[in-house]
Amino acid sequence: MDTKVLDKANIIDLLFIILGSFVSSIGINMFLIHAKLLSGGVTGVALIFQYLFKIQAGYIILLLNIPLFILSFKKLDKKFTIYSLVGTLSLSLSLILTSSISNILNITDTLLYCLYGGVLNGIGFGLIFAHHGSTGGFDIISMLIKRKHTTLNIGKISFGINLIIVSISAFVFGLTSALYTLIAMYTTAFVLDNVVKGLNQTKSVFIITNKEDLVSNFLMKNLHRGVTYLYGEGAYSKDQRRILYCIIPLSQLPELKNIVTSIDEKAFISISDTSEVHGRGFKQVL
Repeated sequence: MDTKVLDKANIIDLLFIILGSFVSSIGINMFLIHAKLLSGGVTGVALIFQYLFKIQAGYIILLLNIPLFILSFKKLDKKFTIYSLVGTLSLSLSLILTSSISNILNITDTLLYCLYGGVLNGIGFGLIFAHHGSTGGFDIISMLIKRKHTTLNIGKISFGINLIIVSISAFVFGLTSALYTLIAMYTTAFVLDNVVKGLNQTKSVFIITNKEDLVSNFLMKNLHRGVTYLYGEGAYSKDQRRILYCIIPLSQLPELKNIVTSIDEKAFISISDTSEVHGRGFKQVL
């Protein structure tokens, strides 16, 4: 890949990581903190310290992550570590800068706080994860445990850690607070998953046309996507022809349809969802 393109992609990823951290900090400060609820991971631990000792969570997140980043630089991928460092610093700074908004709202319904806090938190972390980032903390621990025990799932490891945090919440702040925290965590996880899927959504496209070579050349040249020829035969006509198969991001779908129909207005196009893609040309979420 061209170095300039790679640099541009890295910059875009980092900008979205910073944006995601800011969105997440608004959800935490405006909703979760106001209702004395917790988030997952190191942020949840930092919030416990904030509630008990009145130390802003942003500072605690920085302190807790120092030894973890030393481990990450030694044991894990350098790109993952750098992106996680940017995520941690931007989340900590955003939490400190937006701390004054925690008392803006005057709503008595705790359920609304945990739902809206969970949604904003999910959007923020979704933007971070969709662009190869993390906010450090237990993400690093999960990755290290995964390396030692390959049979373990990172999601299960994170769930186990968050279960401990919720248990502490129940013991320190009461069962009601812990149950609302569980709702907030579930909402965050649900929204996060959908944001990541939405931003990385791909489509499988089958194209039947009499101008296979012309269409495939345009798709490869204009969309920079690989095209595969599949060989088929009409059940009624018995005509043998090449079927074009292509996987593209959702954002390129309108352009693909315009290209194909402008070349052959009688072309048959079949489009279906693709849940996961591995390989060149498609970036993977950490």
